Amino acid sequence: MNLDTLAARAEHAIEVKHSRFLAQAAPVDSPEAAMAFFAEVGDAAATHNCWAYRIDGQYRFNDDGEPASTAGRPILAAIEGQGFDRVAVVVTRWYGGIKLGAGGLVRAYGGCAAECLRTAPRQPLVAMALLHLSYPFEDTGAIHALLAQHPAEKLEERFTAEGVHMRLRLPADDVAPLKTRLRDATRDRVCLKDVELDD
Repeated sequence: MNLDTLAARAEHAIEVKHSRFLAQAAPVDSPEAAMAFFAEVGDAAATHNCWAYRIDGQYRFNDDGEPASTAGRPILAAIEGQGFDRVAVVVTRWYGGIKLGAGGLVRAYGGCAAECLRTAPRQPLVAMALLHLSYPFEDTGAIHALLAQHPAEKLEERFTAEGVHMRLRLPADDVAPLKTRLRDATRDRVCLKDVELDD
């Protein structure tokens, strides 16, 4: 299944039996970025700031004083249910004086997070790969012309006595066609190695 991340931050507010809930979501690329986001937008004056994140298969959630699994886990379920990755969501609650019960809390936290993500601007996540190539100096022009036609980002280009060494970052789906075209353009003089999935 192809996953998306957020194109921008998003928020959504609801009121349930006089308690106010505010979901805020952001794209994040590391657990540290997620924790920094929670620290930035959480309201110390609120009753609870419950959160969850999912980043490349890693996830964490926190109920922040609500009964176990009534807040953080439903927020995480909303992230996964909406097909998101590399996303952090915090739902802040200001208690309104009426207890909601475990089921009510699950619905309020999960529902607020899910609606926030459902209406948020999405951006597809593309799997990236790293490609290392080496080639003789005389093929530099042909290689550069070919790379200009592909969505490849040049990370490094070194010139040595043996020739040129280059490191590229590109969408994983473009690796095989690019390899074929590079070999054709250089009459198989290009040496391709170390195709690794890029985190």
